[in-house]
Amino acid sequence: MNGQYLIELFSFPNPPSRVTRPEVTGLRHIAFGVKNITEMKAYLKSKNITTEEIRIDMNTNKKFFFIADPDNLPIEFHET
Repeated sequence: MNGQYLIELFSFPNPPSRVTRPEVTGLRHIAFGVKNITEMKAYLKSKNITTEEIRIDMNTNKKFFFIADPDNLPIEFHET
């Protein structure tokens, strides 16, 4: 199904604590694939959204970075 997506989220009132990022507050994270990671980072910064530095995934050799949502949960952008 090209272009159609379904996301189901679960929320728990007392999630187990996690000691590493991005695995915080019982939620791992959501990720979005983007064609050009540098353009996405520049776009987000133009909207005054704080971004982490671009890193390279050691397994895929693809570029990625994180931002934080209003609850300080991680959102990943990963180059496709």
